[in-house]
Amino acid sequence: MNEIKLFEERQVRIHWDEKTEKWYLSVIDIISTLTDSSIPKRYWSDLKRRLSNEGSQLYEKIVQLKFVSSDGKMYATDCLETQDVFRLIQSIPSPRAEPFKLWLAQIASERLDELQDPELSIDRALEQYLKLGYSENWINQRLKSIEIRKELTDEWKNRGLKAGQQFATLTDIITKAWAGKTTKEYKVFKGLRKENLRDNMTNTELILNMLAEASTKDISAAVLPANFDESKKVAQQGGNVAHVALKELESKTGKKVVSPLNAKKGLSVEKSKKKKDE
Repeated sequence: MNEIKLFEERQVRIHWDEKTEKWYLSVIDIISTLTDSSIPKRYWSDLKRRLSNEGSQLYEKIVQLKFVSSDGKMYATDCLETQDVFRLIQSIPSPRAEPFKLWLAQIASERLDELQDPELSIDRALEQYLKLGYSENWINQRLKSIEIRKELTDEWKNRGLKAGQQFATLTDIITKAWAGKTTKEYKVFKGLRKENLRDNMTNTELILNMLAEASTKDISAAVLPANFDESKKVAQQGGNVAHVALKELESKTGKKVVSPLNAKKGLSVEKSKKKKDE
């Protein structure tokens, strides 16, 4: 399970391994957070070479996991589990080292709590979005979209499909069908890079995306596609359901649904409105 956590508004990609019950963190993201290096990959390359020359055992603990990159595709990146991250931090001089350690310990503790009480993860996601300035109405839609997405990926797994490239391809087909853009094109349209596309959708965009994914899941469960190619046809059909709704809505409002508005711009607009009202 891949996630993005925020440390002082900086994104850190992490992966929860259900089998080992351990967090793995992207080393590049850690270095970017702690050092402000303009080229964190080069910083890590130099540090990795130094650790290897010193015979550090940390070098042997590196594992490669796939995360979504800015272009929407999955790429392997060097990762370390939590206890090894603490060792890595000792090799990086940074004023943020101690606060980052405390943050990391909190993340580990929260995950153990969530395993005992899954509702806590929902509460924490709600709190995180509120801190970023999202409205409660939008947050409710976003949390619902997470549930629907999970139901869809579970359906894909039941059909024998593989997470990663196959999931990404099907998602692109769904998005292109209802919004007229692939995931990458959609992000470029909104001026995004590493940011999550769904976190930057308007309420209406989220609703139509949910309709597309829910429709795809329902159609798949009904027709039981036998392979990846058949699942691609189902993805197109599910996206088309939402596209029909989009065209109907646009014909009534005279406005385009797919918007270049992103969360950063949207939240700043909301803050400006509140100040004027005050």
